[in-house]
Parts: sequence; structure tokens; C-alpha cells
Amino acid sequence: MHKTYHILNGDCLKEMLPKNIKGELIVARECLVDGDVSGETLDELLQVRAKFICSQYPVFSEEDYHQGTSAELKKMLEINDEDEVNLWFEDDLFCQVNFWFCLNLLFENGKKQNIFLLRPNKGKEYNFGRMKQEELSVAHENKVSINSRALVQMSKLWRMYQHKDWTAMLEIADQLKEEFPFLLPAVNAQIDRLSKEKYEGRPKESLRKIMSELKTTEFAPLFKEFCKREEIYGFGDFQVRCLLNEILKSK
Repeated sequence: MHKTYHILNGDCLKEMLPKNIKGELIVARECLVDGDVSGETLDELLQVRAKFICSQYPVFSEEDYHQGTSAELKKMLEINDEDEVNLWFEDDLFCQVNFWFCLNLLFENGKKQNIFLLRPNKGKEYNFGRMKQEELSVAHENKVSINSRALVQMSKLWRMYQHKDWTAMLEIADQLKEEFPFLLPAVNAQIDRLSKEKYEGRPKESLRKIMSELKTTEFAPLFKEFCKREEIYGFGDFQVRCLLNEILKSK
């Protein structure tokens, strides 16, 4: 008998998910958009991530990471090909990188069918958190099947992201833009992050502009305005605080 799985973009969505949506829940507790993502095998990647997370978030130990994140991600290895998988991910880059990783992990472990993508409603593309329970139920009803052709292509995005092959990512996003139009903006947002000569990358340049306009270095108002202007990135307070610290250190 096949099972139904829901792979969620965070614990917040887990708490919000309507009770009428049945199935086993797996939470992708990662921020793969940030830091070292090297590692060809899952175990290699998780070791790298544990070290990175602990270096950036001193409140976490590597043991905490493996118990809370590694164990959860490894649940995906138990999914069979006939099982139904529902991937709940938003359109922003933070969510998309995690989505690409999950899709790749499923595909490389033999999961080739019955995979569905669930996105927030129009107007709330970057935030399940703004949706009511009824809207989440509608999102579930409107889930989109990822067919075999799209699956083969999209599953490559994670490895390309790991290896910084932005050109190949753009090609795939362009090929799939009719079915999955959110891919191209996310890939372009990643490319725009890159610094080049005096240009420090879109997120940092944007934050500098906000600091200049608001005439403050206080984090709370800067973070609020950054999130409004740069929703495409989906950065949390940690990512924006790091950008701010880098700017302040360079002064």
C-alpha cells in the first residue's frame, strides 16, 4: 500500500497545515541558500552543513543539527517510487534552493513518479504564512504534477547550484518557463547575488541603498524594508544581519 508524504518548507507550515490534509510530514529545516553546500553524497553534504551551521549559529551543536535536520532529511530516503510526494515550497530563492535539493535527493534515490509541487496562492507566492487554512486546502487541491520530462530537468538544478553552473541553470529554467515560470526569476536572483569588481551583488547593494534612504544602521527597520523590496530572496533575519555586519565592517 502506497503512502502519502508532505515535504514542507519549515516548521511554521507544519503547525499551520489543515488536519484534513493527510500523510506523513517531513520538514526541510535547512537554509542551503547560505554557506558551503559541497558534498557529492548526502552524508558528505550533511557533515559540511553541520559544521557551517554550528559556526554561524553558536547555539547549535553538530549533534543538534544531525538530530533536528539530518534525521528529518534522511526520511526522504525511505520514500518508495509508488508513494505520493507533495513538495510545499514558495517561489523565493531561499525556498527554491531547498526545493531543488529535495527534488534531486528524491530523483537520485529512484523516485521517478507521483511527485507534486504545491505553491502559495497568487499574490502570496513568497509566503505560505500569509495563507488561511482554507487557502492551504485549495493549494493542496491545485497541486501540480511534475512530469517525468520536467523531473529529469529540474532534478539537475541542485547539482548545478552546487557547482556554480549558472549558465546551465538558466537554460533549464528557460526550457521550463511555461510550466514552471517561477524558476527563471529565482535563478536570475541567484546570479544577481554574485559580486563583480566594485559591484557587491544585489542583496548587499540593495541593503546599502536602504541604509542610505532610512539613514539608520538599526537592524529592525532595515530588515523590514529589505524583506519588502527583495521578497525574491526570502532571506531570514540571519542572512540579512550577516549582510549588514559585512557592510558595517567594510566602512
